[in-house]
Amino acid sequence: MSCIREDYQANKGNPKSLFLVLSFRFSNYFALNKNSVIRLLGLPIRVLYRLFVEWILGVELPDKTKVGKGLMIYHGQGLVVNSNTVIGDHVMLRHNTTIGNKNKKGNCPIIGNNVDIGANCVLIGNIKIGNSVTVGAGSVVVKDISESVIVAGNPAKIIKHKNTKERIDETSNTKL
Repeated sequence: MSCIREDYQANKGNPKSLFLVLSFRFSNYFALNKNSVIRLLGLPIRVLYRLFVEWILGVELPDKTKVGKGLMIYHGQGLVVNSNTVIGDHVMLRHNTTIGNKNKKGNCPIIGNNVDIGANCVLIGNIKIGNSVTVGAGSVVVKDISESVIVAGNPAKIIKHKNTKERIDETSNTKL
């Protein structure tokens, strides 16, 4: 619940995103609370969250997911996140993105801080996404991504390091 101020600031001016994130936070509070009485009291909120956000709005962000402060959801539609995914602080998620495991018992991505994930992306498997990464729209990420880079493509490849002005040729992975 301590994240609400930063979530509000991140989604200010975007009522749907603000509703989605704040609903997630309230349901998440009850889902992850170790006190069984509080969890039981929060059951109606969790059910409403699931019915309205997941079924009606089409955003599958399970309330047991560990998410850092400042979460921003743009155009929350068709977003699917596995509950075992770990999402850092100040992460932006866009529509039609899937984040999860490769198979039923597989591990899920761990996403660092200040990550911007474009629309129609797939992040799948036991991977780590470093801090300050931008994942271009339509990318498929199946391997670890280092910090401060821009990745794009299927499979996603580094196209630019953020702390330099050098671009990388996707086909040969050489500097331009």
